[in-house]
Amino acid sequence: MLFQHEKSLFFYLILAISNAFCHIFRLNLVFLRNSLLLCTPKKRKDMKVFSKIVDLQNELFAVRKDGKSVGLVPTMGALHEGHASLVKRSVKENDVTVVSVFLNPTQFNDQGDLDRYPRTLDADCELLEKVGADYVLAPSVEEMYPIPDTRKFEFPPVSTVMEGAKRPGHFNGVCQVVSRLFYIVRPDRAYLGKKDWQQIAVIKQLVKYIGMPIQIVECETIREKDGLAKSSRNTLLSEEERAIAPKIYQALKTGVTFSKTHTVQETHDKVVNDINAVDGLDVEYFSIVDGNTLLDVDSWDDSDSVVGCITVYCGKTPIRLIDHITFRE
Repeated sequence: MLFQHEKSLFFYLILAISNAFCHIFRLNLVFLRNSLLLCTPKKRKDMKVFSKIVDLQNELFAVRKDGKSVGLVPTMGALHEGHASLVKRSVKENDVTVVSVFLNPTQFNDQGDLDRYPRTLDADCELLEKVGADYVLAPSVEEMYPIPDTRKFEFPPVSTVMEGAKRPGHFNGVCQVVSRLFYIVRPDRAYLGKKDWQQIAVIKQLVKYIGMPIQIVECETIREKDGLAKSSRNTLLSEEERAIAPKIYQALKTGVTFSKTHTVQETHDKVVNDINAVDGLDVEYFSIVDGNTLLDVDSWDDSDSVVGCITVYCGKTPIRLIDHITFRE
C-alpha cells in the first residue's frame, strides 16, 4: 500500500511539473508573438490622388487636427530621380507629404514650349507611391484657376534678372501657382531643387510677401552619371542632343577651377566660349552673381556667396536647359 501511495505521489509530481512547463512554454510563445508584432512595421496607407482641391483640403483638415506636420513638393509632372529626392526628404522630415502635379500654363511665355512639355501622370503617381508620398494633387487648369488669375508679382532684382529678363511673365506665373498651392495646402515646409536657383530666390520673396510661416527647403541638384542635371526636358532630347548636353556642366566645373586664377569676366568668357564651341549648343546667358541678391559681381570679393547661372539651347528644336554652379560659398 505504501509503495502504491508513493507511485501516486510521483505521478502527480510529474504531472504538475509537466503542466508547469507547458504553461511556461505557452507564455513564451505569447511573448514571442507580441514581440514580433511590435517589430513588424505598420502597413502604409495607400497614396491618395485628388483632382479636386476641396477633397485634398478635407483630408488635410483631419491631418492638421491631429497636429501633424505637412511637407509640399510642387512639380509640373514628368517626374524623375530629382523630384523623387525632394519627396524622400519631405517624407523623412514631415508626418504627411503632398505632391502637386500641375503643368502651369501661366508661367510659359512660349506656347510651343508648353505644348512640348511631357505629360506622364500615371508614371508620376507610380514613382510617388514608391517613394512614400501621401497625397497627390493633380488638378485641371479649370480647377486650379476657376477664374483668370490677374494678380501681379514682382520682386526685383531677383525676379527681373536672368530668367526674369529672358522670359517675361515667367516668374509672375510661378508666383501665381505657388501662392495658390501654399493657400490650398498650407504646408509647414516646401521642397525645391537648387537647379532652379533663381526660382528659389523668387519663392523666398513670395513667402515674405504673403506672410505665411513656410520654410523653404533647398535640396541639392541630382545629376546623371555624366553630370547632366536631371530635368523633365531631358526626355525631349534626341540621342545626339543627349550626348552633347553634359558638356554644359563640364564647362561649368572647368570654370570653377579656372576662376581660382582668373577674373570674373575671364571666367565668364571661358565658360561661354567652351560651350558655344560644341556644335549644337548655344548659350542664351551665363551670369555670375551674388548668391542672395542675384546681381552681377565684378570681383570674387564682392560677395561671400557667388553662383553661376546658365541657360543653354541644345539641338535643332531647340531644347532649353538650365543649370548652375557655386563659385564661392
